[in-house]
Amino acid sequence: MLEIKNLSVSVQNKTIINSLNLKIERGKKVAIMGPNGSGKSTLSNVIAGKNGYQINSGQILFDDINILDLDPEERAAKGIYLAFQYPVEIPGIANTSFLRTALNSIRKYNGEKDIDTRDFLDECKDLSKRLNLDPSFLSRDLNTGFSGGEKKKNEVFHMLMMKPKFC
Repeated sequence: MLEIKNLSVSVQNKTIINSLNLKIERGKKVAIMGPNGSGKSTLSNVIAGKNGYQINSGQILFDDINILDLDPEERAAKGIYLAFQYPVEIPGIANTSFLRTALNSIRKYNGEKDIDTRDFLDECKDLSKRLNLDPSFLSRDLNTGFSGGEKKKNEVFHMLMMKPKFC
């Protein structure tokens, strides 16, 4: 599903990743570990398409498509995005409104119609029940007043609602 071939990446003319090769098959769980400064965050940021990195060589194939040719928004529509270590609070934006907007952006990118509001809310309620989330999660402002654990649960909830290919 994800294959990295001979990837070399620099930041401000300093090589951070040198000739990395990695293959992750669909359904496999992988932990990337290493000491500080070994390139873990750089690799994540490059996969997601964050600016500021110089790709010196290599490819990153996701379902046989070189995602280095895609904008971050196109990668996100394919289910490639980063979770935050400290998710930001956004007062005034309801959790479900944010999620519905994100889902409809993905659907639009894929040539699909907007999700039906009733179907969306039913799916949110069903998933939140299966995850043992308090129903108030759905109407609360995005991450506002959430504990650290609630923020992580909310990210898992969002990810599962977006139905990435690997789940």
